[in-house]
Amino acid sequence: MLLGRSDRGLLAQWWFTVDRVLMSAVLLLMASGVLISMAASPPVAERIGVDTFHFFRGQLFYLVVIAVPMLVTLSFFPPRWARRAGLIVFGLSLALMVAALFFGPEIKGAHRWINIGPLNLQPSELAKPSFVVVAAWFLAEHTRRPEMPGHFVAFAMAAVFLGLLILQPDFGQTALVVLTFGAMLLIYGISWITVVSLAGLAGAGVLAAYAMVPHVQSRVDRFLSPDKGDTFQVDTAIRAFKNGGFMGAGPGGGEAKLVLPDAHTDFTFAVVGEEFGLIACLLLMSLFAFVVLRVLMRAKAEQDPFSALALSGFALIFGFQAVINMGVNVALLPAKGMTLPFISYGGSSLIGMAFAMGLVLALGRRRPSVQSRIHHLSPAFA
Repeated sequence: MLLGRSDRGLLAQWWFTVDRVLMSAVLLLMASGVLISMAASPPVAERIGVDTFHFFRGQLFYLVVIAVPMLVTLSFFPPRWARRAGLIVFGLSLALMVAALFFGPEIKGAHRWINIGPLNLQPSELAKPSFVVVAAWFLAEHTRRPEMPGHFVAFAMAAVFLGLLILQPDFGQTALVVLTFGAMLLIYGISWITVVSLAGLAGAGVLAAYAMVPHVQSRVDRFLSPDKGDTFQVDTAIRAFKNGGFMGAGPGGGEAKLVLPDAHTDFTFAVVGEEFGLIACLLLMSLFAFVVLRVLMRAKAEQDPFSALALSGFALIFGFQAVINMGVNVALLPAKGMTLPFISYGGSSLIGMAFAMGLVLALGRRRPSVQSRIHHLSPAFA
């Protein structure tokens, strides 16, 4: 059944107000992630003794059963529901992060995951986008009602969230959240004194982490002086890009995935470079850039302070995470465990980014002005 602009149903209203171009770009990224998982993950699965297509099936399951339905469902939400969803998910995510510290399994020295039935969930992946919503909400409320200390509430929630990330520990996600929240504050319009103070505090935090946390110091030292430690994964990734050249070695022709422990997660971009070449990498980067710029343009056109700030935050956290992952793959940034959105294997990451982009589609829907609604409802006003 075809939809017309004269239809008054919920589906018709959604179809003609949602950003279908942006939704198509996000779905294309999701589909690309499944195909790349098919190329990158089988050797990793075989090395750890599970079924060859274990990770591929997992990615497909999370995509079809959870991520895409979540994306579409959230895109129907009005801004009020989006705010409430963000607050509820943020509260639940923080509670699960606390639970993970005490009851979650220890993996590579960190307590970031918790088992919920058959799902092994990383709560911080859902806390990131929901924090953007909550921070934007309280900052916008302070703009609308100066007597309400919304900015203090936003800072308090940021402190709690960052504190839990440090306790896990997860310094990569901590840096990502600090960058995103700092950029949101600049967009919001804080004073330069506050900017300098926060920058100094962030710099002190970086120095403290380097001085007090051995694995942070090791990663920074290896980045600055590669001869001082094991740089096997980064070196292998660089060779993969060189082997791939412009057109790539072809699907299945790469060698890096045969030896890289994280070929299906942190270093998926290197597998893309080796098997599909520089052209494919540039196309993938262009798709990420398109999504970020599309969301930022929608934020700039938005009249509602909350929606504008939240959309900006979503674009920033999505873009920063992609840049960090790709920067690590090409040895421009110190190694850190961070997925490439929608491309790397990981159910929690896929769900978290689907949650973020679903709310982007909800907040970015076209809302007619009062005059256009009057004209539409009553021909007498024409």
